[in-house]
This record gives sequence, C-alpha cells and structure tokens, in this order.
Amino acid sequence: MKLSRMLGTSIAYWLNLQNAYDTLITEFKSEAELEKERQTFKYLDYRYFCDNYGLPALPRQKDAQIRQVREFLNVASLSVFTKRDMAVSFRSSSSEITVGNTVRANVMVQIATNAALKNPAPKFNKKNFEHAIQYALALTTNHDTFYPLIRDAFWKTGVIFIILPNIPGSKTNGATKKIGNNIMLMVNDRQLNADSFWFTLFHEIGHIMKGDYGISFEKKAGEQESSADKFAEDSLIPPEKYQIFLENKKFSLQDIAAFAKQIGRDPGIVLGRLQNDGIIRFNDWEMKPLRHKYKIKTSF
Repeated sequence: MKLSRMLGTSIAYWLNLQNAYDTLITEFKSEAELEKERQTFKYLDYRYFCDNYGLPALPRQKDAQIRQVREFLNVASLSVFTKRDMAVSFRSSSSEITVGNTVRANVMVQIATNAALKNPAPKFNKKNFEHAIQYALALTTNHDTFYPLIRDAFWKTGVIFIILPNIPGSKTNGATKKIGNNIMLMVNDRQLNADSFWFTLFHEIGHIMKGDYGISFEKKAGEQESSADKFAEDSLIPPEKYQIFLENKKFSLQDIAAFAKQIGRDPGIVLGRLQNDGIIRFNDWEMKPLRHKYKIKTSF
C-alpha cells in the first residue's frame, strides 16, 4: 500500500508482482524436488508396478511414471524413500545398506503398510497370536492353501500378514510394523523354498513376540536378530527332538522324511536346518525330492 502511494501505482500491481514471484519460486522448488524424485526413481523398475499392481504402461515417459508410482504409494515425493528408518527401523549397519537397498526396502514396507491400512484388524492380542502361531506350524505340509489360512488366523489376532512380490535388489527378507492397534507382518516371495520361507516367517514372528519392529535384511547381525533366529529354529524344529535325531547320525532322504513326519513339519524345513548346520551339503542332489517351492498369489 505504501509503495503504491509513493510510486503512484495500484495495490493490485504489487500484489500481482508478489504472486508472480511466489509462483516462480514454487516452480523452481517443484522442479528441484522432481529432479530428486528422478534420481530416486532410478533405483526402481516401473515394470514391477505394472506387472504386480496394474499401473499403466508409459514407455519412455519417466515423469509420468514417477507420478503414477507416487500416487500408488500415496506419498508426496519419492525422495522420502532414500531415508533410512523412514517408516521402521533398519536392522542392519549402515555400511551394509546402499541407497538403492534403502529405497527398495522402504517402498516394499510402504506397499505393505498401505495394504494393511485398507484391511484393519481387531486389536492385537498376544495370547491369541501365540495360539495362531501353533496353528500355522500345523500347516507347513499344506502346500496349496496355507497362506490364506494363516493370513485369516493371524488377522483375527490383530496381525496383518502380507506376502509381497520382491523388488530385486531390496536385500530384504521381511518386516514388521506397528500400525495403530495392529501389527503388519510382511515377507516377500524372494525365498519361497519351504525351509527359507518358514524360517523367514518365524524370524519375523520372533520379532513381534519381542515387541521389536523393523526391516530384516539378508545379512543379519546383533542380539535382536540372533534372538529372532533362535525363536524360528526352536519353533520350527523342537530342539530336544532335533538333538536326538542328530545323535542317531542317520541322515538319508528316508530318515529325514520320517523325522519330519514325526514332528509334523515339511521335510524341506528339516533339510534346510541340516544344510545350515553343515551336516548335509547344499548341492546334495539326492535330497532334491525333499525340497518344495511354493507358488503363492501375492497380489492383493
């Protein structure tokens, strides 16, 4: 107002000038943010979102692809995914995790979180969840329908169990996150052999039982990860029975299958434990009939 009086111009002139300036600055900031998103987007493969979540094919239209992924993930900017511990803690040292790993892991947690928010469950009940865990253990030999059965059983206890298509290069095995009164439990389909899948699942369950939420990566270290590993080992194969089995020193295909039947587990779980313990070679092809690879519909 003072400028308009002093220079003989209208107030609208100065307001329009200010508005034009503010608009220009906003455009500069928007372009700078878009450039950050372009750098982040380099770590993602747009085909992953097209193939698994039905995003439209937009060949050679990077900025349009960025907008589609941004809207799908429900974030203001893809650049947020470069931040460690964005949504949950990273259970790994900084030297092991690259920016690319960070982006892909965060994106997977975001997808799982959005899915969980669309399907709220009753309030988490730890005691009921313990019963559901025992039910899950009884389904390791149920190769065809175990996933929906476990998913529904866990949901009733407040745990939302989600299997996602893996983003190559994420180096993640799974994640847990507290969402209101619920807990999101995510594993990916990177390792769907019976032994690795069930171990990954029960490793994450071990974290939930300890009230420890975060992302598990390939290279695990630390007390929390060791505790979750021990929980998975002892849950999948009762330690006392496993020790007796080891003392018998009979590890033929038939012996492993018989022991697995005795404890009510998929034989691949026992085989994987023996291989991990160095008792049977990973490349022992005679054991191949014991291995089972799941095929799971991971979309939702």
